[in-house]
Amino acid sequence: VQLQASGGGLVQAGGSLRLTCTATRSMFVINELHWVRQTPGGQRDLIAGVTKRGRTTYADSVKGRFTISKEDAGNVAYLNMNDLKPEDTGLYRCHAAGLDFDNWGRGTLVTVSS
Repeated sequence: VQLQASGGGLVQAGGSLRLTCTATRSMFVINELHWVRQTPGGQRDLIAGVTKRGRTTYADSVKGRFTISKEDAGNVAYLNMNDLKPEDTGLYRCHAAGLDFDNWGRGTLVTVSS
């Protein structure tokens, strides 16, 4: 499964973005999908995750502001980000794991100005 993230950009604090993760296979074969923020120094922070059955998890810093979702019948997952803060800035990558794969997408850059 190959992954492509899109939807990043420059936004002012308090604004919103929706990131899209497009997979080359159906969401049906993905057991877990995660959005991870990578800093310039290489640190990776788990932002949100969703399981095949739809169970979601979030980092404490984004709870109530971000929502992860996926199209079960399709090949797309989303990360809706509201009330963005400068500390949300980073390269957002999607990661997917299934029975025979564990892959990362290249990421999309989100920059939040104060």
